[in-house]
Amino acid sequence: MASILGTFSVLKDHLKLKYTEDNAVIDNIVFRLHYRATFLILVSGSLLVSARQFFGEHIKCIIDKGSLPSNVVDTFCFFTSTYTVSKHMNKTLVELGHIPHPGVGPFTKDDEITHHVYYQWVPFVLFFQALLFYIPRYLWRNAEGGRMKALVSGLHLATLALHEEKTQLEGGRTIPSKRDRDEKIQQIRNAFLNRLHINRPWAYYMSFCELINFTNVLVQIYITDAFLGGAFLDLGLTTTQFEHSPGDKMTPLDIVFPKVTKCTFHKYGPSGTIQQHDALCVMALNIINEKIYIFLWFWFIILAIVTGLGLVWRMLTMLLHSRSIAFNRYIFSVACPGKYNPWNVLKLTHDYYYGDWLFLYYLAKNLDNYVFKELLEKLAYDLEERKAERLRQLKSLSPENEPLKQA
Repeated sequence: MASILGTFSVLKDHLKLKYTEDNAVIDNIVFRLHYRATFLILVSGSLLVSARQFFGEHIKCIIDKGSLPSNVVDTFCFFTSTYTVSKHMNKTLVELGHIPHPGVGPFTKDDEITHHVYYQWVPFVLFFQALLFYIPRYLWRNAEGGRMKALVSGLHLATLALHEEKTQLEGGRTIPSKRDRDEKIQQIRNAFLNRLHINRPWAYYMSFCELINFTNVLVQIYITDAFLGGAFLDLGLTTTQFEHSPGDKMTPLDIVFPKVTKCTFHKYGPSGTIQQHDALCVMALNIINEKIYIFLWFWFIILAIVTGLGLVWRMLTMLLHSRSIAFNRYIFSVACPGKYNPWNVLKLTHDYYYGDWLFLYYLAKNLDNYVFKELLEKLAYDLEERKAERLRQLKSLSPENEPLKQA
């Protein structure tokens, strides 16, 4: 147990499973399924197949006694390849005792054989795929630039700001004073109003990264399929079907991830003649490889569907944010739940571009219900004042244009 914890302890400093006061929410749960859940799954798989303390040697080959050191053949077969004979992939032949293991038996040059090389690359490919799932998060975080964190920092306990002075709590946490809370809310108001109608790059870049997530998971399915020699696309489907209709054929997992394979080693004999040594190799690592890839098949399918639905939801928010007050009430009630209900002023979202609406939505996700209520009401007042000021300016210009209209 200690060795298992020691292996995976390398991940604990790089993965935070929940947000703290030092974090700000800048994405959604679908996004986090990519750079957190999938990243963790792939890195864990890479570490698991790299750790010899769990399964011993990755490959162990049997040869003629005394002819060659076993470790030499083990190393050779691991770094080159092993193979199975396709015509011997038959469960009945094994049960009748005609062959010792599936895919292992005599063959001729005309028989089809399948070479297995992937097993030496599994940890590297899994780690590379994990990096690809993290890249959209890296791009979005750099583009966002910590803007949301700078605005909401210090407001996590703002609801408790009932005194004129700051209050220190155990653990280094601080309840801000009323003045600090009001100044912070004013800072958010100014930042939002100053960026009104220019938040579109912020919103569209996030949508672009979500599109990258969807494209990436589809590409990863085909990368894995190519890596496993075209056996991944229907791996989960054929495995499930086989369990309901077993026959003489081997299971798809046994064909793709054989537990016993053949390997041929050549060396010079005492007189300089090339000698051929036929080795039988036990592939202990394929016990875990098959479980990793059958899980990844289901996970990638689910992730692709969920990510696709997330893109559909993103398009719906683009269409409905300025058309439906009921839609906005529901969205902001979920983003910032609580007993305070400022949703009566959400009609002002009709005047927002989508980027402004999305920025306001993530403010709601990062602020306490009471604080967001106060912010939203003040923003509504500010926007009404701006609208009234524009109307006054238009009215003041109309008398000057009368002579032109009469002419």
